[in-house]
Amino acid sequence: MGTHVIKMPDIGEGIAEVELSVWHVKVGDMVVEDQVLADVMTDKAMVDIPSPVHGKVIALGGQPGEVMAVGSVLISIEVEGAGNVKESAQPAAVVKEAPVAATKVETVVESKPVAAPAPKAAVCQGPMVAREADERPLASPAVRKHALDLGIQLRLVRGTGPAGRVLHEDLDAYLAQGQSNASAPVAAAYAQRTDEQQIPVIGMRRKIAQRMQDATQRAAHFSYVEEIDVTAVEELRAHLNEKHGATRGKLTLLPFLVRALVVALRDFPQINARYDDEAQVITRLGAVHVGIATQADIGLMVPVVRHAEARSLWDSAAEISRLATAARNGKASRDELSGSTITLTSLGALGGIVSTPVLNLPEVAIVGVNKIVERPMVIKGQIVIRKMMNLSSSFDHRVVDGMDAALFIQAIRGLLEQPATLFVE
Repeated sequence: MGTHVIKMPDIGEGIAEVELSVWHVKVGDMVVEDQVLADVMTDKAMVDIPSPVHGKVIALGGQPGEVMAVGSVLISIEVEGAGNVKESAQPAAVVKEAPVAATKVETVVESKPVAAPAPKAAVCQGPMVAREADERPLASPAVRKHALDLGIQLRLVRGTGPAGRVLHEDLDAYLAQGQSNASAPVAAAYAQRTDEQQIPVIGMRRKIAQRMQDATQRAAHFSYVEEIDVTAVEELRAHLNEKHGATRGKLTLLPFLVRALVVALRDFPQINARYDDEAQVITRLGAVHVGIATQADIGLMVPVVRHAEARSLWDSAAEISRLATAARNGKASRDELSGSTITLTSLGALGGIVSTPVLNLPEVAIVGVNKIVERPMVIKGQIVIRKMMNLSSSFDHRVVDGMDAALFIQAIRGLLEQPATLFVE
């Protein structure tokens, strides 16, 4: 038997170090070739590290949250044959073993296959949990909607994601319990709680925190909110879905918003830009690469619809769907998560009335979409019911003047309220 040492690979683009995000194996596990051993986080994306050999894990080279240099020892595997190092020459770092408990937590967080996954029931330790009546459990908008559709109270569901976030799998586990335990949490719901939980800020959460802090400290944020009547564009969307949905796919509002951005930016090139505040250079771009803020179980990600200016509604819709799926599954590549020139963020049905989105530096604008509501409006002296939606957008005041920002949003408003103008050249 020999030892095969796997070193932190060179991921490219001049990256000298990465953060070890999660182990998918532990000491003693048997692994096979191409099995994912760990995930590492670059400044933009999560990267899988597969095993090049079959064998038994004998040592781990780091712990989740540790920043490791390219070329440092990642993992040591016992293999048949000579291996690639002599036992006496094995680096000391390889014998360092990450705590098994931390490995288990990270495995649940990432929700990815491991060599010997524990059954869901064992991981959840029972999917029911008692929370205070006013305690808001962590969950993505998609999970909240799923729970609402199923008639499940999220405060009764134990979350197995980061910081106790409730995942789709937790809803499934809750339903699997059946009705026999349905009344069990009622008494416990009023019990005092003294438990505490410390969550290390590592991996994607650390990157999000760093980027948000950097954006708010470096950019001069200001926000502008405008109300838009989306009745006409929603009617157009329903018509197109009825006529072409079966053959071309269903359209959401997002492709229309992307199209409105593209058309409006023709008159406001200073908003489709990036600002290098260290070099004091503004770069205006002809290409419109729209970042679509996407909530995944591991945190907020921004996959990029490239060259939106050259895409049809259905082309944009298909690309948005593809990128969102890749991001939520943790499969989006580094290239798919970088290079945006302006960002679109939406919480869908949970979009609220007003928001103050944070810029995605080095961009100078982000357009936030709030929920659509039906309201009585006065049009030509008559009270009519219209579908109304707010756009809550933020800009970098170092680059974008307030008047330009307001005119830009007003241009988007005009395009959406008269949707035929989206396609008039």
